[in-house]
Amino acid sequence: MSAGKILIVDDEPQIRRVLRVTLAGQGYETVEARTGEEALERFREHLPDLVLLDLNLPGTSGLEACRLLRAGSDVPVIVLTVRNEEEEKVEALDAGADDYVTKPFGTKELLARIRASLRRAPAGPAGAPRALVTDDLEVDFETRSVRVRGKGVRLTPKEFDILRYLAAHAGKTVGHRELLQAVWGPDYGDDAAYLHVFVNQIRKKIEPEPGKPRYVVTEPWVGYRLQLP
Repeated sequence: MSAGKILIVDDEPQIRRVLRVTLAGQGYETVEARTGEEALERFREHLPDLVLLDLNLPGTSGLEACRLLRAGSDVPVIVLTVRNEEEEKVEALDAGADDYVTKPFGTKELLARIRASLRRAPAGPAGAPRALVTDDLEVDFETRSVRVRGKGVRLTPKEFDILRYLAAHAGKTVGHRELLQAVWGPDYGDDAAYLHVFVNQIRKKIEPEPGKPRYVVTEPWVGYRLQLP
């Protein structure tokens, strides 16, 4: 059985070949595209389970392709970038990416990111809330929908899983390691800075004042807590 179908989007033939061989060795089916436009066509034709998307593409940029993919699908998107700059990572997450990998990357790291992106976090312990409703925020955990001040907001799958896990432990501080491993799996646990980027994205989308969070509160050096009014 296939471990899943992955769309590889990169304009460099050598990188596509390496990725194709690596992924095939792990049981994944692969589909390839060289441009953003071709990526959108291949996506509609093959409906992959995950997209590996280079940001530096000719024609339609990787960022724009990511936005277009995300507008109609929640399929996991991992962007590949040659620069390890915070601004570019945030830009990619803003466009709807679930994760990012910096070139050159190791095989083990990439495969761990793919497994983590394909993974869905557990809903939480028995009795976890089905919905979260306040005066300006509505989250339906069953339909995975979010509304802020009456307007629909799209969270990426991983952003939603973070929020759901925090909601399952509302009022309690969840440590960095626990949250990383609950959402991304056992390959993660030590990169609090990585988690910080995702939490900041959630705050931008749901908080009235992201710089002064009302809901997702930081416990310095420890973790995060979902605080309900």
